[in-house]
Amino acid sequence: MTAQVTKLKIAPGIIHQAWTFNGTVPGPILKVNQGDTLHISFKNLDPNMPHSVDFHAVNASPSKNFANILPNKSGEFVYTTDTPGIFMYHCDTEPVLEHVANGMFGMIIVKPKSGYPTDNQVDRTFTLIQSEWYDESNSNSLQNGTPQAVVFNGKDFSMQKPLAARNGERIRLEIVNAGPNHFSAFHVIGAVFDRVYLNGNPADMLHGQQTVTIPPGGSAIVEFVVKEKGDYPIISHSLMDMQKGAKIILHAE
Repeated sequence: MTAQVTKLKIAPGIIHQAWTFNGTVPGPILKVNQGDTLHISFKNLDPNMPHSVDFHAVNASPSKNFANILPNKSGEFVYTTDTPGIFMYHCDTEPVLEHVANGMFGMIIVKPKSGYPTDNQVDRTFTLIQSEWYDESNSNSLQNGTPQAVVFNGKDFSMQKPLAARNGERIRLEIVNAGPNHFSAFHVIGAVFDRVYLNGNPADMLHGQQTVTIPPGGSAIVEFVVKEKGDYPIISHSLMDMQKGAKIILHAE
């Protein structure tokens, strides 16, 4: 993995000098099996500041295992991944708020050894990371939690392509809320979640959920069956956040 500054278009007319993992926001999705050993080689390509990586999926001493890597230096880290689920990772360098708000976050999936009860029923799986972008010229907006955009997968709704599905299919959505400040009121208009795995853990299953609250730094897996053809908006039901871009369409043929 790398830390680097990358210029990104996140909404029409809005360009950010993002701080990134591997040049993208979100960073790469990492997938491992429960019990795997995770080896991370981390290089800081940012010439101006240290960076680090904090994996929510592991039990490890932060001072040793999430240590800062200085500009133009590298670090090697080894972790075990014993807990199944969907987890956030992010830069843990102070001030953490600024590093996450500027784009240094991603998702790591730890697949459970025995899978999920509905694995053989799922037709399509999509990954979504909700996050916020703040006005780079107004530091108070970040401190006060007033973003200029709230988005899925790093970009405003207007820049997102619809997710494609077919009528009758079971859809699985793997979601992380990277924040850094706002809770996600995760909802799909026109669907009821018949299965929800809190934090993506198969032991934490709920049924018949309309909206799932995901805190900053939290996650969930939701599943539902598409009952009719049409467009199904995926939103945060915190409607001010939906209005700021937290929306994407699932299109079912």
